[in-house]
Amino acid sequence: MIKILVVEDELPMLQGLKDNLEFEGYEVETATNGAEGLEKLMTNQFNLVLLDVMMPELSGFDVCKAARAKGNKTPVIMLTAKGEEIDKVLGLEFGADDYITKPFSLRELLARVRAILRRSNLEGNSPDNQIYQIGKMLVNFSAYTATIDGHEVKLSYKEFEILHYLHNHKNETVDRDDLLDAIWGTDYQPTSRTIDNFILKLRQKVETDSNDPRIILTVHGVGYKLVM
Repeated sequence: MIKILVVEDELPMLQGLKDNLEFEGYEVETATNGAEGLEKLMTNQFNLVLLDVMMPELSGFDVCKAARAKGNKTPVIMLTAKGEEIDKVLGLEFGADDYITKPFSLRELLARVRAILRRSNLEGNSPDNQIYQIGKMLVNFSAYTATIDGHEVKLSYKEFEILHYLHNHKNETVDRDDLLDAIWGTDYQPTSRTIDNFILKLRQKVETDSNDPRIILTVHGVGYKLVM
């Protein structure tokens, strides 16, 4: 059974999310503050985390950042009452895979949950267990691992997804809209700044000189190309 952790300090919201997710057939564990949520996340196996941003003890940003720093790659959807772009960008930069702004509809939330789980499941069941050299980095897409000169490189779930999609279409020009639809889904689109930030972070890891990219190229007016 798919297991989801919901970390939310507003008890009515927490109970509502739990009830609706269980009605959809998911197993749900809950936490009412960031410290409790981080402890549960690091000591149990979950398929997905719904993580509120504004919480006592530790914010959702802090929880996500700490989990990623400890190597936890569980997909995270941030729940935020803030609509400012900077808050959304911060969440993604701290390692979140998606975010949804309160108030949100149950239908939208479930669509986001299913999209993340669907992509995660497809990746997890892939027979592709090879290690690929992409620029200066060695990547195993099946195991979600990456190294440079034998040292682990931390990539977020979204970074792996973007790099994997580009690799599956290597030496081809990937239309920007096709990439966004494949990674984020057709019902939700990030801002141009968000996708540019992900590409920039990937270039910093695979390129010898990220200011003069030779591996992940921008095709102006169209999208991107991974050259191998």
